[in-house]
Amino acid sequence: MTTGTFTLPLPRWDDSTVVVDPPGDEPGAWSGAPSSIVADGHVYLAYRLRLPIGEGRGIANVVARSSDGVRFETVAEVTKEQFGAESLERPALVRTDDGRWRLYISAATPGTKHWRVELLEAATPEGLATAVPRVVLAGDETAGVKDPVLHHDAYGWHLWASVHPLESWDDADRMTTGYATGPDGVHWTWRGTVLAPRPGEWDARGVRVSSVQVDGDEISVAYDGRATAGENWEERTGVARGKRLADGSFGELTAEAREPLGSPYAPNGLRYLSLITLPGGRRRIYYEATRADGAHDLRTELI
Repeated sequence: MTTGTFTLPLPRWDDSTVVVDPPGDEPGAWSGAPSSIVADGHVYLAYRLRLPIGEGRGIANVVARSSDGVRFETVAEVTKEQFGAESLERPALVRTDDGRWRLYISAATPGTKHWRVELLEAATPEGLATAVPRVVLAGDETAGVKDPVLHHDAYGWHLWASVHPLESWDDADRMTTGYATGPDGVHWTWRGTVLAPRPGEWDARGVRVSSVQVDGDEISVAYDGRATAGENWEERTGVARGKRLADGSFGELTAEAREPLGSPYAPNGLRYLSLITLPGGRRRIYYEATRADGAHDLRTELI
């Protein structure tokens, strides 16, 4: 879809290919929450594997490598036990300018609705499996933080993450997108909420930035949204846009007035879009989507 001055690639479904099947054939069994980059002539993909509630939830994050963007081999895997976590959610895979590999892990604190983000760093992608984690976004007693999306440029490091209020157990699924900046991708300063739910709209219960595209001083994002608590885990995808501010940071995002994109299979989840630009300029997207049996698979499309 083209709006504004540049285009954000979006799923078309009919052209999609399944990259990773879920670890089961029932609702709550998911592969997905992808984070993708291009490095050293290959596509690298980090993703989450999940089982239903009561059977393990988010059991692992996987890092895989591909020469064609479709067929992947696993190079590293970390489990929730390594983080003392009740569940793992979306990872974020980053290659730094000096060639280091980073994997940002979303970990659930057992017995709570709290989430935090921990960082693994290594000289090689394989080394991420045994790297020692450190907490980089702790959250606190009032809010859990998870699912970071990162961008770094001449102005420093930028991060968008979903923030969940914790004052009520039953309402902890609500989410806004917070924005932070920092000098190194490790230490962060929160700048506030940049995307919030819109009352009466399809995203009235929660919004989560899933992919960021920067073109000069303009930013275009894909984001996940849901209208009700019942749509938790089955978010659909929308688009929002914003501008760079005078200090090099990014400001608030404005959601486009359009219908969200979803899977053709009820309850229509299509979320966690991740975008890469391939050598030669073509682009590829990865996303998690509901399939006919209610499980979620990880899909890709070449744009």
